[in-house]
Amino acid sequence: MLVDLVQVTTRDGVKLDGMYQAATQKPTLPIGAACLVHGTGGSFYSSTLFDALGERLLGLGCSVLRVNTRGHDLMSTAVTSTGGRRLGAAYELVDDCRHDLAAWIDWLRPHGPRIGLVGHSLGAVKCLYALAHEPSLQVSYVIAISPPRLSYSWFCASPEGPAFLEEYQRAEGRTQQGEPAALFEVKLPLPFVVTAAGHAEKYGPEERYNYLRLLGSVRCPVLVTLGEVEMANNMAFRGAADAVAEIARRHPQVAVSTIAGADHFYTGVRAELSGQIEAWLRGTS
Repeated sequence: MLVDLVQVTTRDGVKLDGMYQAATQKPTLPIGAACLVHGTGGSFYSSTLFDALGERLLGLGCSVLRVNTRGHDLMSTAVTSTGGRRLGAAYELVDDCRHDLAAWIDWLRPHGPRIGLVGHSLGAVKCLYALAHEPSLQVSYVIAISPPRLSYSWFCASPEGPAFLEEYQRAEGRTQQGEPAALFEVKLPLPFVVTAAGHAEKYGPEERYNYLRLLGSVRCPVLVTLGEVEMANNMAFRGAADAVAEIARRHPQVAVSTIAGADHFYTGVRAELSGQIEAWLRGTS
């Protein structure tokens, strides 16, 4: 498998790495290139889900760019225009994804006449957030694979609400005490290590990253996929298919697909996921 290792510098000076695979045949899909965006703590080189999806897209004549955001891996040191900077999933601010995706979309544009943006987990939220807030980041299609519902009100009203609220208040308290960079472990909505400021920003009552509030603002067609198993087992996905379907009734550019038997990483059902994505793309062209 021949790949090109590529690099971009964001408009705020952060260098990011990625991997590009050019298709060897004419595209049979309405996109000529796809940008694949990893989830929390992931990277362009670590996703077996993207291994499978990327292979399917290449076979259909779609070139594939797999990218790092500044939230790649748990902790990392980024090269920036002003020197090294501590980043990674534990330290990132989700809002900065706008800069990351702008750089990658600009890089990919000469390689495909129509670009599809594909994100998994937090990467799916980042795709929707960036496009909703910066319409100039024009792509033709967005595929949001299992975006978590980052909703303070939803979490507080869930059976796990008291435990979530206790963790959130602990993060907010450390921030107010002048320790925004303090690291601590959380269990909800997923076990993780994160800074106090990062946790408060991501899960606060402002709900900046609640993708259900963003879908209607994305101008191009959007497919949201969700796993049957993850919706049963995690409060960040519980009830999400019905919530997206309700939005789709008001915004015809939005569609939702539930994959039977799928956990968050679509273990054992990746062919079904790829097939749903392919069918949706063909149906919207």
